Amino acid sequence: MHRVRPILAAVLALVPIGAPSVAAEPPDAALQAAVAAARQRAPAAPRPRGDFLLRSRLRSVALAPDGRHVAWLLDEGRTRSLWTMPTDAGAPQRLLPATDAGQLRWTRDGHLLLESERALFALSIDGAGRVLTPLGGADERRLLAVDPVHPAAVIVVERTQPVADAPRGWRLLRVDGQGARTVLHEDARQVTDAAFAADGALAYLQRVDGERLAILRAGAGGWHEIARCDPLQRCTLLPRAGADGTLWIRGDLGIDRVGLLALSPDGARRVIHEDPLGQADLDAVVLDPLDGRPLIAGYRSVAPADYAVADAAAAPLATLQARLPQRELAVTIGAARWLVGERASTLPDTRWHLYDPATGALRRILDEAPRPARGGAAIGAAVSWPAEETLAPKIPVAWTASDGLRLHGFLTLPAGVDAARAPLLVHPHGGPWARSGPDYSGFVQFLADRGYAVFEPNFRGSTGHGRGYLLAARGDFGDGRVQQDVVEGTHELLARGVGDPARVGIVGASFGGYTALLGVTGTPELFRVAIAGVPPPDFGWTLRWVARSREAHVLAQSIGFEAWLRQVDLDLGNEALLGRLSDQSPLAHAPRLTRPVLLFAGGEDRRVALRGVVEYAAQLKRLGKDVTLYVDPDAGHALEDPVAREAWLYLVEQMLHRHLGGPAPVPPDAEVARYLARSARIGIADTP
Repeated sequence: MHRVRPILAAVLALVPIGAPSVAAEPPDAALQAAVAAARQRAPAAPRPRGDFLLRSRLRSVALAPDGRHVAWLLDEGRTRSLWTMPTDAGAPQRLLPATDAGQLRWTRDGHLLLESERALFALSIDGAGRVLTPLGGADERRLLAVDPVHPAAVIVVERTQPVADAPRGWRLLRVDGQGARTVLHEDARQVTDAAFAADGALAYLQRVDGERLAILRAGAGGWHEIARCDPLQRCTLLPRAGADGTLWIRGDLGIDRVGLLALSPDGARRVIHEDPLGQADLDAVVLDPLDGRPLIAGYRSVAPADYAVADAAAAPLATLQARLPQRELAVTIGAARWLVGERASTLPDTRWHLYDPATGALRRILDEAPRPARGGAAIGAAVSWPAEETLAPKIPVAWTASDGLRLHGFLTLPAGVDAARAPLLVHPHGGPWARSGPDYSGFVQFLADRGYAVFEPNFRGSTGHGRGYLLAARGDFGDGRVQQDVVEGTHELLARGVGDPARVGIVGASFGGYTALLGVTGTPELFRVAIAGVPPPDFGWTLRWVARSREAHVLAQSIGFEAWLRQVDLDLGNEALLGRLSDQSPLAHAPRLTRPVLLFAGGEDRRVALRGVVEYAAQLKRLGKDVTLYVDPDAGHALEDPVAREAWLYLVEQMLHRHLGGPAPVPPDAEVARYLARSARIGIADTP
């Protein structure tokens, strides 16, 4: 959304064919400036597809509470190694050559905790360790938090085994450094969160109550409910209460967008911090390592922004922001140092720093080379991240829907290109209860590298912009209001001089793929081509299919999958609603399709049925439509195999070259070509 051109006024006066009868918004000065900046950037030679598939070798980076050591897990191929380093510029030391842990934490007394799917392992800085507790299993045991008061303990939640005719219940435990278990609370209802007083006593807990969450305080005579989180209200308890008994919550009790709240022991509530711009949910809260009070609030739904919520953090944060301007900052505060992760849409990997708040000194650490995208090159081979100056920044954009709702998204522009002449690719996110953010996306950068302007709309129903934004979809996920947001946002960008109206495509995966199919089916005058990965051709049918599967348990919130769907106006018992979704589906309107479609499906997908995608593709083929289908029998809902990921980029590039006039792709190598030949099912004429 940035740029100045002499013909801008004329472009803004144009309303592309098929545009809704909504007047274009006034020119956005920030957008005009960004468009101008993108055009002035020198274009670089297209990079190999593999450059956009590189992955960090760092899996978890954590700072000790005293700030004197940092630890991390390093990808070694089939396993991970554990490393530590003193923050006073000492040398890194490998503590473990191999572990299956995926998450790293510290206890208050400086022991490392390695969390895997099966167990929680404790390790001292000198390498001595033991298993603290198994995780998962029949008891559904999970780590809730590192104990915020006791020096060497964790808080665990597990299911109890049935006794006689009594049903299973829930148990909250403290597990110390020797593995000894102390039962803190037992409940017939599911315990989801807890907070502790300064002396280590359990002060607050949160549990499921029907389709709601109840917050209870320990007091004379037992537990007393002081607050209730109604359906879709979000309530995350910070683990340590204040000295006066204040409970801090990251949530939206009484407000629309998630903020930082304080709840007194009698239930009185006040807002400590919420987005000053009134746009975003609170994403991150940084805590004091000594007393657990909140120090910094971070918002990530539009432009990343961090604010001090305590005087002690104000000056150090301001100095840090001056050193790393316009960056997303992932901060952990230790008593002696801060660990700072620097992120941006133009940084393929997090840059890690150690920060001394007393002096303002900032030191880069963990400058690891990326893991090669696939095959051939070994770990540690000479590969490097793309230079930041060659990548395109994400530009926050906003537009007003025809019913008055203010909507948000992101635009990425190719370097050195007249934005009004660039092919425009709309990239809706999956979910639909998710969002596109300001972080790095290799796929978006790949498209911009090939000369495409990329629009990522956060249509209503997306997360990150408040409960009202989420609920504004009102279950209208067919060819209705949600889809209209995507169409209207695309027309708005075209009217502002971004994108060639004759070369607009749409690409997405999961719900984003469904949106892409709706786009070419319902608005073929706007979208010239659709590329859809693992798309549900009938969204309503897919929701029912998932609800009957084991995947519903994986996806379910604490209240259950179907109950959660009811809260977003998708009642699976409402035959009229599901009938309307089916009637509006791409599957039902296959005969209307006039644009080319590329489909990709996974044989092990547990969220979108393979047979649904194949049935849709076969119907299009019978109708003589331009359809291409690839099926990877081993893939799930997301592509993890690096050969498959590169093959997907090639297919996208080839499809856009054919139908939007983008550059022709470099032919795939032999390994990718074999994968494509094995996966091709329908429309294989272009398979190498």
